[in-house]
Amino acid sequence: MARFIFITGGVVSSLGKGLMAASLAALLQARGFKVRIRKFDPYLNVDPGTMSPYQHGEVYVTDDGAETDLDLGHYERFTGVSARQTDNVTSGRIYQQIITRERRGDYLGATVQVIPHVTDAIKQFALAETDGLDFVLCEIGGTVGDIESLPFIEAIRQLRNDLGRDQTVFVHVTLVPFIAAAGELKTKPTQHSVKELTSLGVQPDVLVCRCEHPLPEAERAKIAAFCNVRKEAVIPALDAKSIYEVPLQYHGEGLDFEVLRAFGITPGLAPDLRRWHDIVDRLHNPEGEVTIGVVGKYVGLPDAYKSLNEALIHGGLANRVKVNIQWIDAELFDAPDSDVAAKLEPLHAILVPGAFGERGAEGKIQAIRFARERNVPFFGICFGMQMACVEGMRNLGGVPDASSTEFGPTQQPVVGIIEEWMSAEGIQKREAGGDLGGTMRLGAYPAKLAGNSHVAAFYGSTSISERHRHRYEVNVAYRDALEEGGLVFSGMSPDDLLPEIVERPDHPWFVGVQFHPELKSKPFDPHPLFASFIEAALRQSRLV
Repeated sequence: MARFIFITGGVVSSLGKGLMAASLAALLQARGFKVRIRKFDPYLNVDPGTMSPYQHGEVYVTDDGAETDLDLGHYERFTGVSARQTDNVTSGRIYQQIITRERRGDYLGATVQVIPHVTDAIKQFALAETDGLDFVLCEIGGTVGDIESLPFIEAIRQLRNDLGRDQTVFVHVTLVPFIAAAGELKTKPTQHSVKELTSLGVQPDVLVCRCEHPLPEAERAKIAAFCNVRKEAVIPALDAKSIYEVPLQYHGEGLDFEVLRAFGITPGLAPDLRRWHDIVDRLHNPEGEVTIGVVGKYVGLPDAYKSLNEALIHGGLANRVKVNIQWIDAELFDAPDSDVAAKLEPLHAILVPGAFGERGAEGKIQAIRFARERNVPFFGICFGMQMACVEGMRNLGGVPDASSTEFGPTQQPVVGIIEEWMSAEGIQKREAGGDLGGTMRLGAYPAKLAGNSHVAAFYGSTSISERHRHRYEVNVAYRDALEEGGLVFSGMSPDDLLPEIVERPDHPWFVGVQFHPELKSKPFDPHPLFASFIEAALRQSRLV
């Protein structure tokens, strides 16, 4: 039977619960245990699919088509375990499920209440699909004391009683701030946070204390005394230069040892952390350096492109080079008289990521044209691929008014809304005026690659599966015209109806993909497209 580790946070948000959960799971995995990580989000959205990236960062998509919290990306990158729809649930989804059942009469006239109906639904999500696992880590989003998180705290309190003390451990992540004027670390916020949590019936077994300065033994002992935990179970968590140092840092502080001890498990041999040492070695001892320009729409918030940022770093790890990322607002190039060259010439490669809406589209097209004409390595992802096709038709295909129906009615819809496609469940159909949430082409789909294409060489295969999240698609009717202009359709859906990859064979490196390869990249297994893209950037750096 699986053991459960429930992770809560206190004092402030953004303490790194997700990274802590991912790191702990990686450490347990390195000890030979089978793990899975889940995220419970208290907000009322059914999922983050319709939320602005500025509100909530990127939307992470799983193989089975779930739009989930970005923390699931950390979970996958650190463990290599593919996330599923059952690994992320929100208050909105739980209430939607309960209200649907109530309207059907499933509760047989009973009064529907937070306890037991909401808490029971939360517990069901926690316990689902756990066969064959040693540990299930459940991260509770938000901060202890938030009114919306109360049902989740109550649910994990009940699960302690349901499963037993030897099957559950509570880990609380909190803040120990440094007051510069006093020159001291202050433990009181942590004390109050634990007091709030225990008042709700949950006593932490392990405390993870985020701090900017080393935690002295006296303060560690003080926290242990006031918070009713062993001193060894107060784990300091200092800031790290890279997130990939965090598993080694937590192991050095004894996190995995203390969690196992809380379960009554005597740790055996030390965990096998060789791959993490190799990753850190590659990060700290690069043999080169490249600068990648990301011409995007949401560059004001790095979390909006979290997986993309990490995948570029992974490409650097594969080539043992440092990757410097310049985030460039595409709207800077929207004006016809903007000096695109001055901004892009210093770059070794250009990437145009996914987005929604017209804002910044013209700037992205200008950046793509620059990359094509100057032979600078170019990578277009989702919207970036679509704009590469629009640029090709406008400047090489003799259709200056080529556009996308996403921007409004057009006589030359090089990109149009996808109305139907084949999935594992059968034909999926959508209408332009339908709901936005959960109505895109989502999740993993297969594609076939041309055997003589660059991308087939990158992948080492002509059959791939990649994750999608889009509502619009390149119009296959323009294929001949685009290929006459040198933009080859080198990847297609199995039925030849949906373009998946375009490339320019006469260019040093010019690839556009309709899917999101960044979602499957890992530090110990970099995605082949990103590894090749960074390799091309490295070659370009030697020419500049």
